[in-house]
Amino acid sequence: MIDENLQKTPLFSALDEEAALALQKSMVPQSIKRGNTLFQEGDSGDRLYVVTEGKIKLSHASGDGRESVLMVLGPGDMFGELSLFDPGPRTATAVAVTDSKVLGLGHTDLNPWLAGRPEVAQKLLQALAHRLRRTNEAMSDLVFADVPGRVAKALLELGEKFGSKTEAGIYVNHDLTQEELAQLVGASRETVNKALADFVSRGWLKLETRSVELLDLERLSKRAR
Repeated sequence: MIDENLQKTPLFSALDEEAALALQKSMVPQSIKRGNTLFQEGDSGDRLYVVTEGKIKLSHASGDGRESVLMVLGPGDMFGELSLFDPGPRTATAVAVTDSKVLGLGHTDLNPWLAGRPEVAQKLLQALAHRLRRTNEAMSDLVFADVPGRVAKALLELGEKFGSKTEAGIYVNHDLTQEELAQLVGASRETVNKALADFVSRGWLKLETRSVELLDLERLSKRAR
């Protein structure tokens, strides 16, 4: 039976059930404990991964040791696909935010599928285009959006990925520390905390340890623009 999280990925969405099962059997499962690293920036890479349980963060380190969190991935998310088209050094570090499980697929295992099924290659290229578009948008936000706006946008995006509806709004168990949330926004922890405190005082959200309840989605959405 196909893992339901695999079915969400561009890689499997182009396959019929029989082909998807065959491809799934060629993937290698791996467990990563919270805080452990799956691969480091600069490591040689020839494998993509799909998250089946937990959360994985992708980050980039600057020359002076500062870290920026590029994205947080959950079940059904795929990463490392760039290495399948251009095997080479990893451009980010992948670390488990929680105890996690992934399925890995090597370059040599996928090549026959790409050669025999052009629709699979097309889906993967669409996924890469989406990632590039998201990267360009994030760069634009760093230039044109202020920190509170970026905080609001990040919380809404985390809510879309990890949120569950409550009577009051959306509860988001993001599992990020304050420092990681600041790295995701691209600002200092103090500045991000100030923005969060302002949102709390306005009644837009409620803060909890490594989680948040979004109470006023309309105002947060307007602030994120």
